[in-house]
Amino acid sequence: MFARLPGWMRQHLAALRILLVFTVVLGLAYPLAILGIAQLPGLRDRADGSFVTDAAGHRVGSALIGQSFTDAHGDPIARYFQSRPSVAGDGYDPTSTSASNLGPEDVVDTFDDPATKADDESRQSLLTQVCSRSAAIGAFDGVDGRRPYCTASGVGAVLAVYHAGPGYSGRITRVVSVNELCPARPFVATYGGVAVSCRTLADDITAGQRVLVRGDAPARPAVPADAVTASGSGLDPQISTAYADLQAARVARARGLTVARVRTLVQAHTVGRSLGFLGEPAVNVLNLNRALDALTPSRR
Repeated sequence: MFARLPGWMRQHLAALRILLVFTVVLGLAYPLAILGIAQLPGLRDRADGSFVTDAAGHRVGSALIGQSFTDAHGDPIARYFQSRPSVAGDGYDPTSTSASNLGPEDVVDTFDDPATKADDESRQSLLTQVCSRSAAIGAFDGVDGRRPYCTASGVGAVLAVYHAGPGYSGRITRVVSVNELCPARPFVATYGGVAVSCRTLADDITAGQRVLVRGDAPARPAVPADAVTASGSGLDPQISTAYADLQAARVARARGLTVARVRTLVQAHTVGRSLGFLGEPAVNVLNLNRALDALTPSRR
C-alpha cells in the first residue's frame, strides 16, 4: 500500500515513524531509566537534592547549594562562617544560576547620571567589586583587607592619563581617578607631576591612557581569592580552607569558643581533592555552621 503513495508522502511517513521512535526512547524510556538509577542506594539522596535538616526535621538547605548567612539587613552574622559571593539572582538562586561574565580587564566603574530619567545606570567594575569585598572582609574579620590596585576606600585604583600629543605621547596634561566620583578626594595627589582630580560625569575616560596603580598592598593578600570572587555557577556551597581559617577567630569570639575548637570543626568538615588530585580541599559552609549550632545554639 505504501508503495503506491507518492514519494514525498513516503518520506514524511518515514520521518514520522522516526519521530515516534525517538520520542518513546529518548522522551520516555531514557528519563525513566535515569530516574530508576537515581533511586539506587547511595544515589537517591543526591538525586533528591541532598537536603539538610535541623534537629526538628525541618529543611534548612542543601549540601550542594550555598546560601548566605546574613541578617534582615543583609549584613553578615558574626556567629557564622560566611560563604563566597554569589551573582545567581539575589544570591544562590538555583533558578538563576550564572556568572558575572566580567574579566580582569573590567576595571572602570559606571556612574548613574541623575539628569537622565532612565533606570540606575551605575555598575561596579570587577576590580572595584573585589576591592570593596576585600576591604569589608578585612574590617569584619580583623585582618588586612588591602589588595594590589585597590584604593583605601575600596575601589579600583585606576587613573585616566591625558597627553598633549596624539595617542598617549607628549607631556601629561591631566589625570583623573576614574573610579572616584567628585567630590571624592583622589587616592593619589599627583601622577607624573600633575595633580590628580576626581571624576565628573562629563569626563571622557576613554580618551585617557588607563593606568592601574599597585599601591603598597602585600603581594599575597590576607583575604583569599574565593572570598572576593563569585563562582561560575554562583551556587558553590564550599569555601577554601584559607578563607575558613581566616574566619575562625571571629566565629570563636562570637560564640565564646576557643579558636582551636573551631578549627577542629573546620578540619572535620573539610573535604579533600576530587579523585585525590582535582581542585583543592574545601569546607562545606552549611554543614560547618550546623555543627557550630549544635555546640552553641543560634541566637539571631
